[in-house]
Amino acid sequence: MDLYQETGVDDKQMQSEAFFQRSANKLDFGNWSMHEKIALSCRILASEGHSETLAGQITVRNDDGTYFTTALAQAFDEIRPDALLRINANMEVLQGEGTPNPAVRFHFWVYRQRPDVRCIIHTHPPYVSTLAMTGRPLVVSHMDATPFHNDCAHLKEWPGLPIADQEGEIISAALGQKRCVLLANHGFLAATSSVEETLYLSVLVERAARNQLLAAAAYGEVRPVADALAAESHDFLLKPSIVRASFAMFARRIERQEAARR
Repeated sequence: MDLYQETGVDDKQMQSEAFFQRSANKLDFGNWSMHEKIALSCRILASEGHSETLAGQITVRNDDGTYFTTALAQAFDEIRPDALLRINANMEVLQGEGTPNPAVRFHFWVYRQRPDVRCIIHTHPPYVSTLAMTGRPLVVSHMDATPFHNDCAHLKEWPGLPIADQEGEIISAALGQKRCVLLANHGFLAATSSVEETLYLSVLVERAARNQLLAAAAYGEVRPVADALAAESHDFLLKPSIVRASFAMFARRIERQEAARR
C-alpha cells in the first residue's frame, strides 16, 4: 500500500465534499464590479511586491472582443476603477486616458490560443525573478505550491523583450494548456478564466518561488511532493469557492491597509 492509499483518499474525498456543501452559502466572496476587481488586483499585486518598475501588466477579455488593461507608467498601487483603459486587439484605446503597455501585445497570443482564458497577469516580482535567473523550474515542494502541480510550464530561454509577435508566439506556446508559466530571465504569466483565479495564482507563485529559494539556500535541492498527493491538493485549492474566498480575503486586506493610511 502506498502513501496515497494510506492517507484514506476516499475518506478525504467525502470530507472535502461535505465541507463544500456546508460552506456553500457561508463564505464571503465580496461584491465588487469587474472594474473594482481589476483595480483591487493591481493594488494587491503592488502590496505583494509585483510593481517595482513599469514592467507588468493585467488584461481582461470582454465578451465583445475588447480588453481592459492599465495605462503605461501607472504603478499598480495607483490603479482605481476609473483609471482602466478599454482597448482592442490592435492596441487602440477605445475608452480611458493614456496608452497601454506595449508588452500587452503578447497577451493577445495567449487569448488567441486559449478561448477559456479571460484574465492574464504578467509581472516580475523579486523571488520569481530570482528563480527565473537560475534556469530552474518551479518545484512543487510545499502544500501551498500545489496549485501549480502539473500546471506551471517553464520557458527555459528568454526570447527577448516581449513587445513583438515572435515573443507572443513563443510564450503562448510554452504556456500551452497550463494556468501559469515561469519565464526564464524574466518573470511569470498566469492565465485563467477569471480575475479572481489569475490574481490568486499570481500571489501564490511569488510565495512558492520565495519558499523554494529559501529552502534551497538552507538545504540544497528541495524534494517535490508526491504526485498523487500534490494532485489532490491542487484540485482542492483551485475549487472556485476557495479561489473566490481567497481573492476576497486579499481584497479586504488591501482595503483595510489603505483605510489605515488615510
